[in-house]
Amino acid sequence: MIEDDTVWNSLPVPALLLDPEDCIVAINPSAEGFLNTSSKTIRGSRVWEKVMIDSPLEAAFERARATASPLFVNDVDVGTGERAPLHCNLQIAPMADQPGHMLFLISPRELAGRLTQDHTVKSAAKSAIGMAEMLAHEIKNPLAGITGAAQLLSMNLKAPDRELTDLIVAESRRIVKLLEQVEQFGNLTLPDLRPVNVHDVLDRARRSALLGFGAQMKIVEDYDPSLPMAVGDPDQLLQVVLNLLKNAAEAADKEGGTIRLRTYFEHSFRLRRSDGEGKTLPLQIEIIDDGPGLPPDIAEDIFDPFVSGKENGTGLGLALVSKIISDHEGWISVTSVPGRTVFRLSLPMDRARNRKKKPSKES
Repeated sequence: MIEDDTVWNSLPVPALLLDPEDCIVAINPSAEGFLNTSSKTIRGSRVWEKVMIDSPLEAAFERARATASPLFVNDVDVGTGERAPLHCNLQIAPMADQPGHMLFLISPRELAGRLTQDHTVKSAAKSAIGMAEMLAHEIKNPLAGITGAAQLLSMNLKAPDRELTDLIVAESRRIVKLLEQVEQFGNLTLPDLRPVNVHDVLDRARRSALLGFGAQMKIVEDYDPSLPMAVGDPDQLLQVVLNLLKNAAEAADKEGGTIRLRTYFEHSFRLRRSDGEGKTLPLQIEIIDDGPGLPPDIAEDIFDPFVSGKENGTGLGLALVSKIISDHEGWISVTSVPGRTVFRLSLPMDRARNRKKKPSKES
């Protein structure tokens, strides 16, 4: 099949070998991770039943096979039926020594457009956040005086007039709550990274949600028990999951909606930053709800500050989530259609803790 197993196994992108009928002959380890299956299990399956592409490519495949010429397809969504599609580039090449056989390479795009942040942009963002934090702190002081004055006035007023002072107090407290969120967003403390079991974090968040804002929701666990340890700050990751669970609970258009917590390992998920450094993020966490979905007009900007699809929403919750995951050198994404919204967290693995120990020699 593939003569040089070393080269085949070392390819950093998913690779499939197809026979003249477009059936899968072999896949490399990266493709096993991408398709979440083994080479033995998938061998003999038609490629179009296992790899879902948003563009019709069968005819292009046949032309490439007939003319013995390579085919390049850029910017297509590729899925497997098990998870949301990824934006990919495809390369198809005929095998010179095996007539009719095709080598099919899938290169997931590394989301560089959204991840690229050069030093100037980071510095500007840091300055803007610092200014917002300072203003929030300064505004809270006079608001405390306004609230206190309104409460003193209400002591000598009749009930109809107290409605006005009560309104002043209520609105002042609402503004203070908003300012506290701004201050929280401006907290630039780096995470205390350590080995962490993401299932422990998810279990703490689930139990907390069921006792509070998610009491009317059904939260289903769909965990990969073999998932290795991650690198992260347990408290900050707990805050991330709680925020996403709260969003999912608030988005439910009916009582008794369902939230699904899913974990799995995806070996092929890599991100490349502007400095050229690649980062493998194989640990995947998905928070899936069956609500109405994100409003289409804000779906692409949902992680930006002050963008919210909820009435009276501040738009800082998901921005804070994005910031925490970025500080963990991870990635967060969302796909949303009516009835299914998926927030996906991709985190690095603790390689030191998960490195297999060599068996000791018996004396």
